[in-house]
Parts: sequence; structure tokens; C-alpha cells
Amino acid sequence: MLGRAPAGPVRVRSRGFLLSQTSVPAVAPHPRRWVILAVVCLATLVVLLDNTVLNVAIPSLTEELGARTADIQWMINAYSLVQSGLLLTAGSLADRYGRKRALLAGLALFGIGSAAAAFAQSTGQLIAARAGMGIGGALLMTTTLAVVMQVFQGEEVPKAIGVWGAVSSLGFAGGPLLGGVLLAHFWWGSIFLINLPVALIGLVAVARLLPESRDPAGRRPDIPGAVLSTVGMVGVVFAIISGPVDGWGSGRVLLSAAVGLAALAGFAAWEAHTPAPMLDMAFFRNRQFNGAAAGGVLVAFGMAGSLFLLTQYLQLVLGYRPLEAGLRMTPLALMIVLLNLTGVGARLLPKLGFAGAVAAGMALLSGGLVLIALTGSSHGYGGLLVGLLLMGTGIAVASPAMASALMGAIPPERAGAGAGVQGTATEFGGGLGVAVLGAVLGSRFATGLPDGIPGSAAKSLPDALAAAPDDGVRAAVRTAFADGLTSSQLIGAAAVLLGGAVSAALLYRAGRPAAPAPAPAAEPSPAASPS
Repeated sequence: MLGRAPAGPVRVRSRGFLLSQTSVPAVAPHPRRWVILAVVCLATLVVLLDNTVLNVAIPSLTEELGARTADIQWMINAYSLVQSGLLLTAGSLADRYGRKRALLAGLALFGIGSAAAAFAQSTGQLIAARAGMGIGGALLMTTTLAVVMQVFQGEEVPKAIGVWGAVSSLGFAGGPLLGGVLLAHFWWGSIFLINLPVALIGLVAVARLLPESRDPAGRRPDIPGAVLSTVGMVGVVFAIISGPVDGWGSGRVLLSAAVGLAALAGFAAWEAHTPAPMLDMAFFRNRQFNGAAAGGVLVAFGMAGSLFLLTQYLQLVLGYRPLEAGLRMTPLALMIVLLNLTGVGARLLPKLGFAGAVAAGMALLSGGLVLIALTGSSHGYGGLLVGLLLMGTGIAVASPAMASALMGAIPPERAGAGAGVQGTATEFGGGLGVAVLGAVLGSRFATGLPDGIPGSAAKSLPDALAAAPDDGVRAAVRTAFADGLTSSQLIGAAAVLLGGAVSAALLYRAGRPAAPAPAPAAEPSPAASPS
């Protein structure tokens, strides 16, 4: 088993930034760590591609499988719902039974689910296959980051996490582009078949290269915690996904949110008292852990929400086809990849510290959102391009710092649980960003529509354009949509900037050395006592 020998609680300061862990490296770095990193990054890439690749296949699925709107929604959401619901449980299982085993199981389930999805003959079969892929995706997302933390040590950790984060961003933003390329030449099932060689290569590489690692404490499975966390996350994420479609006051959304929040409250209460918790609640008393988790939510909020809105803007306002829109979104991902692969974020981290890197990165991300909001509608793609590059720079600086801070705040033997929290924060933040910014856009768009557009057509830009009687009204409709985009991006920028300040403040306070305890007052000696 690969691991680090436990030691007493320590706080290690390395070139100006603080790593708080309950154990320190006691073995030499793994000699094949960079090859292992390449393997886990490949697994991460294919999982994140499937978060967005299906979006561009919607017209094909509607035509060939006769999918209705509700079917399409479940095809897309089944994957993210199952994955987000199981992230905490998957991380705990990886710690308990071994991260190599979890990674192999995840690759196998993901490959089987991809094959079933590619050859699905009905919408029900495709939804079930996507749910199976979500189980594999949860195992892969938590295990890959935990493995990175096990095979890298010291100052190589931020650089390795930066590479892992760059691949994650590439996968998130590259899904529509890859899907557009495949659908231009092959049938819709090809977007899933491409996962099979990746899964096979990953299985062979993991079996041959990856050392096994697990929590040496051998904690027993926390079944009530697993059930409560899964129900809670699925309920909350389902409410976030369904809110913009069904209305935030609808019975289904309110019931889902209530069940999810009640289950999460029960999960927190159970974990605080059970002797073998799946997620140690003591982690949340650590300012470094809380600051990093909050920052992760807000980076995902800004990135996912803005990409969701900008993809619509490029296609519906500027008139680009799906593949063209995907190509014009790639500068964001390419900037993240370039800066992280060249180690810019890792080199800045020792100089700025966790707090400085998060503050600078979130300020850049917020600035990019503001620039897009103010110049995107008036300067076409040029304004968007500069804003995307600025956003990419901010994410490349902040993300490695937040992941390093979060994983460094917990014992290495609980790396799977930490990765589960990191993945959950990303999923939650991304879903919240799409829901909140999408709701702002929809509200602003509906109130800005010109007279003559019926209320039934105010829910979407295509419906409003179809209901417009002439070119002048259609131009006013597009202006209303652009104004809605501006408002939503500005709100997203404010949320990211404010949240970044809170996250940086928590990380700064966590990095300050504790004040020494006052010395006890000296007892007066008998000789000095008055007689």
C-alpha cells in the first residue's frame, strides 16, 4: 500500500504558503508519478466531457429516438444527478476499500454504460445508461484527485493539481466541440463510443502502474451516512436543475428541495455522532477547508453559469452554428490549460499564498465576467474573447490554490472523502450558477420584451422571435436578450468577487500562526511572602 506514515498534527509552511495536515510525507515520491498523473487525467477528461457532450446531440436524438422535451431533460440530467449524489459516498468507499479498486470499478462501469448508451434503442434505455455512467463518473472523479494527493508530495502537489485542473476545465468546455465534430461525420452514438478505448486504456494502465492506497484505519462502511448524503444531494441538485424549467414555486421543486435539505441536515447530525463517520464534521471547523470549499463553489458558479449563457448568446444572438459556437468558447479552456501545464499557477502559489492566489484569481474571473457583460453585446465576439481569456487566467490561478488548500487541510488517508467534498462543491456550484444566472436572464428578458410579444412566447428567445411580426420587433427581442445576459453576468461577477473575498479571508486567517498562550502567572515564593 502506498501511503504516508502518520505523524502528530503539524503545520508546514513552504515558501510562504501554509499546508495544514495531520501527517507529513514519510516516503520518497513515486517514481512513476507523472505517468500515473497522465492516466488519471485521461479518466478525468472523459468523465467531464460527458457532462456537456450530449447537449449538441439533442436535435439528432429528437429525430431518431423520438425524444420529447422531458426525455431530453432526463437524458442530460440523469448523468449529473447520479454523479453528484454519489460523490461523497464514492470518496468514502475509495478510502475504505482502496483507491485503485475504486478507479478500476469506475472505469469499468463508465465503459459499460457508454457502450449501452451508444446502442440504446429507446429513450428509456439511454436514460438508464447515462445513470450507470454517472455511477462510474462519481468513482472516477473522487478517486483521481485522491490518487494525485497520494503519489505527489511537497511543492509538486500544486503543479500536479494544476495539471489535473487544466484537464478538468478542458473536459468541461470541450464537450460541445467534440460532440459537434463527431456528429458532423458519424451518428449520435459515436459521442459515447469514443469513451470505450479510453476506458480500456485506463483499465490496463491503472492495473499495471497504480499502487493501491487506502485509509489504514479500516473504517467500517457508513451506510446511513451514504443513504442520507445521496438522497440529500440528489434532492437539492434536482431542485436546482428543475427550478428554471418548472418554476421555483412549483410543488415538485419545493418538495425535492425540502427532502434534500432535510436529508442533508440528517446527514450532518448523523456524521457528528457516529463513531465511524463517512465525512468527519471536524473538517468544517478548519478555516482553510471552509475557505477552499467556498471558493470552489463560486469558481464553478461563475464558469458554468457564464458558459451556459454565452453558448446561447453565440448561437441565438450572433447566429453561430453549434460547432462554430463551441470553437469560439475554447479560448477559455485553452488559457486554463496553457497556464496550468506551464506551471504558472504552481509558481505563483508559493509567492502569493493560498489567500493571495484565490483573491487574485477570483478578481480576474469576476473582471472577465464584467468585461463580457459590458462589451459582448456591443463589440460582438471581440469583447467576448478578451473576457474569456481573462476568465481563464483567473481560474488557472485560483483553482490549483483552492484544491491544494482543501486537500491539504485533511489527513492524507482521508483523501477520497476530501475529493468527494471538492467534487460536490464543483457540481453544486455549477448547477447553482446555471440556475441562478439563467433565472436572472429569463426574468430580465421577459420584462424587456417589446409590446406585441405574447406572454407564452416570453420563456425563450426562439419563441419570442417566432412571435415577432417584423424585423424591427425581432431586433428589439434580441436586444432584450442581450440586456438579460448583461444583467446576469454582472450579478455573477458580483457573487464571484464577494465570495472570493470571503474565501481569501478564511484562508488568510487559517494561514496566520496561532497566538502563543499567555504564560501562567508566577507563584510568589515563600521568602517573598509578607510575614
